[in-house]
Amino acid sequence: MKQNAIKVGFIGAGTTGTALAVRLAQTDYAVIAVYSRSITSAKSLAERIPECTVYQTAQEVSDKTQLVFLTTPDDVIAKVASEIRWHENQSVVHCSGAHSVDILEPAIKQGASTGCLHPLQTFAGIEQAINNIPGSTFAIEAQEPLLSTLKQIAIILEGQYVELKASGKVLYHAAAVFACNYLVTLVKLATDLWQTFDVPQSKATKALLPLLRGTLNNIENIGLPDCLTGPIARGDLGTIGKHLSALEKVNQHLLNMYKILGLQTIPIALAKGKIDMNKASELEKLFKISN
Repeated sequence: MKQNAIKVGFIGAGTTGTALAVRLAQTDYAVIAVYSRSITSAKSLAERIPECTVYQTAQEVSDKTQLVFLTTPDDVIAKVASEIRWHENQSVVHCSGAHSVDILEPAIKQGASTGCLHPLQTFAGIEQAINNIPGSTFAIEAQEPLLSTLKQIAIILEGQYVELKASGKVLYHAAAVFACNYLVTLVKLATDLWQTFDVPQSKATKALLPLLRGTLNNIENIGLPDCLTGPIARGDLGTIGKHLSALEKVNQHLLNMYKILGLQTIPIALAKGKIDMNKASELEKLFKISN
């Protein structure tokens, strides 16, 4: 056991919980307890952390630890929190991006400190999640002294942090969906178009990945709005007109989506300074969605 280390427990042993537990156990924190409805998941987490014990109930994890992470699915966080006896000098933290600390009210009423530590990262699998945590930003909601503890955890996990109020949580999470989940959707739509000229999805994805990486590189190193490239940034009406005509023949839904995204891209192109208001007006006419 690490001398004088804060004793940490996890209730929930899915991808996020396992990744956080493994990384936290590599620091000065002692991850000693885990409970999960899936005994297999709990054992899998504990096998990665020598000092960690699998318990049969969530209450046992609470009783054994000073800092408890509720890494259950979002929809059951409040229920789990209400079923446990918490105590003073204990901290309870959930990892939901959309929920505020308000759903931990039962713990608050019993004298525990409550907070939220949400890793702004995509976790498609446990190994990938463990590898992705360093460098991530963590959204933190808490009061002192737990606030400082969560900031410290973000830093020792080799990440950064942003402080959020309860009022900002839902839109923060919606923004993550735009940046992450809908990027997957856009790639899926792009690969669907490649299949219309007989290139299979796997080959199309492989072909598009360097373009995606280049785009992310430009966002990181050049920044908005100057990282925008393509026909809208250039005000290339002829090329855009050809896109619209071709999409109309293939899929009306994709045509409308192209127009909606195009309208949202015009202000970025204007801010970049490569088109003027007259060109922007012409683009808006092209992208107008007919009823």
